[in-house]
Amino acid sequence: MSKIKILTKGLIKENPVLVLVLGMCPSLAVTTSAINGLGMGLATTFVLLMSNMLISMLKNFIPDKVRIPAYIVVIATFVSIVDLVLQAYVPVLASSLGLFIPLIVVNCIVLGRAEAFASKNSVLDSMLDGLGMGLGFTLALFTIGFCRELLGSGAVMAHSLIGGKDGILVFVLAPGAFFVLGFVIAIVRRLQS
Repeated sequence: MSKIKILTKGLIKENPVLVLVLGMCPSLAVTTSAINGLGMGLATTFVLLMSNMLISMLKNFIPDKVRIPAYIVVIATFVSIVDLVLQAYVPVLASSLGLFIPLIVVNCIVLGRAEAFASKNSVLDSMLDGLGMGLGFTLALFTIGFCRELLGSGAVMAHSLIGGKDGILVFVLAPGAFFVLGFVIAIVRRLQS
């Protein structure tokens, strides 16, 4: 597979959220706003990129019996780094994302890419895969957050787009996440057919 295909397959063709339907917990919970979706997506992208790279480097040294626990330790290390950086430099976003940053450790996208791709491919290919899947995840979360924020409050990232502060309350609540996710998945599937 070419380097460009490895990088771009996670954007739409194999998007973790919109096609593979992975990572639903953060996709539904943190996307109350576009900035939350963007922040969570970028944090996960960093973890995917770095953990894929390190796991690919260490794949020949990790015994098969402790493969998954070793991957979790590697992933948890990068999640801790992201969590501490967010708390230090973007405390409002860290507070808003709360528990969902530490939960990146058990996100099936991250562990799945480590097991399915990074443990079997070169470091460069694993980095490209992690970056592509992470950017696809970020794109999906940002899109869902953008739609929910726009429909729910009439504004996006503190910019009023629909006169005043009028919006449809259900979109900022939990059911709105399901509605928007369903419609975005339907649109992506329709475009792929």
